[in-house]
Amino acid sequence: MVDSSADSTLPGNPATKLKFAAKLAYGAGDLGPAMTANVLAFFLLYFFTNVAGLNPTLAGSILLIGKVWDALNDPIVGVLSDRTQSRWGRRYPWMMFGAIPFGLLFIVQWLVPSANTWVLFAYYVLMAILFNTAYTAVNLPYTALTPELTQDYNERTSLNSFRFAFSLGGSIVSLVLAQVIFSQLADSPVGRYVALASVCAVLSVLSLFWCVWGTWNYSYAGSSSEQLPTADSTPFPEQLRIVFLNRPFLYVIGIYLCSWLGVQVTAATIPYFVVNWMGQPESVFTQVALAVQGTALIMLFVWEAVSRRVGKKAVYFMGMVFWIVAQAGLLFLQPSQIGLMYGLAVMAGLGISVAYLIPWSMMPDVIDLDELQTGKRREGIFYGFMVLLQKIGLAIGLFLVGRALDVSGFQESVAGQPLPVQPDSALLAIRIAIGPLPTVCLLAGLILAYFYPITQSVHAEILLKLAERRQQQD
Repeated sequence: MVDSSADSTLPGNPATKLKFAAKLAYGAGDLGPAMTANVLAFFLLYFFTNVAGLNPTLAGSILLIGKVWDALNDPIVGVLSDRTQSRWGRRYPWMMFGAIPFGLLFIVQWLVPSANTWVLFAYYVLMAILFNTAYTAVNLPYTALTPELTQDYNERTSLNSFRFAFSLGGSIVSLVLAQVIFSQLADSPVGRYVALASVCAVLSVLSLFWCVWGTWNYSYAGSSSEQLPTADSTPFPEQLRIVFLNRPFLYVIGIYLCSWLGVQVTAATIPYFVVNWMGQPESVFTQVALAVQGTALIMLFVWEAVSRRVGKKAVYFMGMVFWIVAQAGLLFLQPSQIGLMYGLAVMAGLGISVAYLIPWSMMPDVIDLDELQTGKRREGIFYGFMVLLQKIGLAIGLFLVGRALDVSGFQESVAGQPLPVQPDSALLAIRIAIGPLPTVCLLAGLILAYFYPITQSVHAEILLKLAERRQQQD
């Protein structure tokens, strides 16, 4: 029998409370991925059409190919990280050795090496594949650290609030950097994107190393070998079957997919909405994005405190009400209503905050249920398939946005020429993409959240049964 007082200090133990410095370091691990993902979400489609001069269908196809590959490599990296055996543990080798390639590949995506359309298409497809491989190699093992650091239901929500504080903070920093760099390099359309990417890359690499250094002693990697969880050697097809027989997992990935489809479609469309429909300069859409993400950052800790009282499902419902009203309102927004545009941005931020916080806080609880049912810890495979399905959905959504712009007659820019005037059909497509389409996704997520079965009391029972099993094994 193991002494419970000594056992309480072990990594991942339900009684373990993480220090502020450890939570801060853990949060820093999402700074780089958030900065790069945010820059890509807001600027890449716009960069392809308005700087590189690709038509929207080709631009959307690049995003589709990159995201599909990004999705496919997630479960592969998830399984490999679950099975990694090293003196640095299962997750840290991926983060340490993948950080620098991740930063370098982010930079080279923003070059325009040729004026030939098909050369550019091939180049950007290759860069998308390479960068998304590096992104997965550092980010997926990082996300799988959460259940290895603590099993406490509320502590996991707190840990994720730090993670997404850095995530939203990184998104805000990237937008502020864009404002500053773009104003300084206004006459260099390509140079300003390369400069922005370079600064983001340096910050990304440093933050990943901070995460490893600051959380090491709290994870299984910083413990003796006797404390390491048993590696899962179950064949991949059987793991796949087990994962998709876990009903709460299916609800979580559905909730996450619906939420992030709303986020990403809006992020990809908002530059066109602000510039082409609202008639504002390019700098304004970064200000709108700052209003959204600044509100979301502030609300993270508010929602985390509310979650401790009413639970994760209730918080998700509260946030979604604000977001749905804001998103639907964008369809009716008129070019003269600039103040209302910022008001809706703030309202959307109230809801987007829970889209960051709640699904990722639910996932460790799902993994605990799987351990109770199977006796195995397989964080990597669960996180891998969660992100795989999310990215496939986003890839299809972003491709359809690009395709809809092309079919509606959207006019791409020509280097050195003023922005073209868009036809009414293109303006309508932009408004539908930013209003009704995300709204439908968010409503679907609400329905799934209603049926999600793991409440705080259910999770407490799961942990109690796991503790009893471990005592019997000892």
